[in-house]
This record gives sequence, structure tokens and C-alpha cells, in this order.
Amino acid sequence: MKRERLTQVVLVIVGLFNLALIYFLYMDLWHSRWLLEKKNEVEPMFLSFFIPAGVFLLMAARRPSEHRSMIALVAWWNIFHGAVMAIQTVEAWIYGVHRNFTDVIVVLLIGVVLLAVLPAKRKEVAPGVA
Repeated sequence: MKRERLTQVVLVIVGLFNLALIYFLYMDLWHSRWLLEKKNEVEPMFLSFFIPAGVFLLMAARRPSEHRSMIALVAWWNIFHGAVMAIQTVEAWIYGVHRNFTDVIVVLLIGVVLLAVLPAKRKEVAPGVA
């Protein structure tokens, strides 16, 4: 029971964190800021992936064992996204562009924590067997 409660708390925290990214998406899209100021059209697209994941994690928090695949998807998504960002950060450093590793660590940590609290697979019971 304690593990399920921990899973629920983690899902709510990560879900709210992802959902809060809607503010940054709004700011990027407001008056085409992503194009005029940042010259980076990729950020709004990435944010648009994380926000719905937050909604689904919040929905999964009620009964995590019934949403194991969704939780695993978001966990692996964060891990692979973090790995790609790590490669890009290392390449940036090689070419003399300073880029902070903080976002890489946060995204990887979220993925690892979600995998750590992932509910166990439910044992399927054959119909008619009690």
C-alpha cells in the first residue's frame, strides 16, 4: 500500500510539473516569440508533447496499476529525450558553445524515478478460474 501511495505522489508531482509547462508554451507562442526572439521552433513542439503527458499522468495517479503502460511510456520518453539532450550538450561543448546540463539531469531523473515507482505487472487470471 505504501508503494502505491508513493507512486501516486510521484505521478501527481511529475504530472503537475509537465502541466505547468503550458505557461512556457503560451509564452513561446504569444506573438510568435519562438520565431522572433529565440529563433528556435523546436521548443514549442517539445513542450506540446510534455503537457499532454502531464494530463495523463494525473489521470493515472488515481489507479497507477491500471495505467502501467502509460507510466512506462512517459518514463522511457524522458530517458530517451534526456539522452538526446545529453549528446547535444556534449556536442555543443565540443564546438565551444556553453550549454547547461541541468535540464538533461532533470529529464533523466524524472524518467528514472518513474521507472522506479512503476507498478508491478498484474497477474492475469483466466476467466472462470477463482
